[in-house]
Formats: sequence, C-alpha cells, structure tokens
Amino acid sequence: MLLGLMADTHDRLPFVEKAVKALNERGVELVLHAGDFIAPFVIPRLAELEAKVVGVFGNNDGDKMLLLKCASETKGKVELRGLFAEVQAGGLRIALLHGHEGELLRSLIACGSYDVVVHGHTHQAGVRKEGRTLVVNPGEVCGYLYGRPSVAVLDTEKMSVGFIYL
Repeated sequence: MLLGLMADTHDRLPFVEKAVKALNERGVELVLHAGDFIAPFVIPRLAELEAKVVGVFGNNDGDKMLLLKCASETKGKVELRGLFAEVQAGGLRIALLHGHEGELLRSLIACGSYDVVVHGHTHQAGVRKEGRTLVVNPGEVCGYLYGRPSVAVLDTEKMSVGFIYL
C-alpha cells in the first residue's frame, strides 16, 4: 500500500495544489497530514486528492471548529481527528501527530508500540529508524522555512519512504 504523507501546509495554496497533483499521480491510497493546515480554505483543496485524508491539528491551527466544519463538508474525504490519530493501514500501526510536544513525540517513538510515527512541526524532511519504529517527517508543503517544499510516500510493503520535492 502507498501512503502519502504531508505536513505544514500553512495555507500556501500553490504548493498544496502541487502536493495534491504529485500524490494523485503516484496513486497513493491514503494520505496522512501531520498538522498545521492553518486556514480552513486548505481543506477543500485537500479533498481533491483521490485518496482519503486523515489529519491532526498542529500548533498553528487556530480555528479548529471551522477546520472541522470544512472537513465535515467533504463527505468523508478529509477526516480531522484532533491532536493525535492512530491509523491502521497496510498492516501497520501508525501514530500521527504534529510533533510540537517533544516529550510526547519521543515517548511515542520510544514505546515501540508503533511500526511508524509520522510527524511534522520542524519543517525538515527526514526518515530514520529507532528500534523497530520508522520515524518520518515529510517536511514542509509550504516551503516557508527551508524553501524545499515536500511530501513523502511510504510503501508499507517495502517499509521505504521516498520524498517528492514540489
């Protein structure tokens, strides 16, 4: 199974549209968004993904009620689950969070209960293995901090991650 991973869209629509196009072209079956959507007008753009989106809030998501309302209007295409989501996909147990609470992030990685931990917040794309847990930060869709907007694709069978620079 191919999973699309994204974070830190920060309402930069031109790059959100590029991310949607790139993930649709790769035929991902589910997209996980690790927070910082920022503005509710991002949600309808994410609903243009051919795959369902499961997302969590980040530390810069202000009007959470309006984000939830916009997500509810996508008829199940975009599902926002609060600050944390546990996702079962491709036979894997995946923890999804923004990552701005460092102690929580470190604990989820160290506990060994998850096959994959997906987070954002630092805006730096990276993948590493800690014990049996694959830790993935898909980077920043917005490109604001590092100027390298990116998303990632996780192949759940190969347990491999590829980055797509937008």
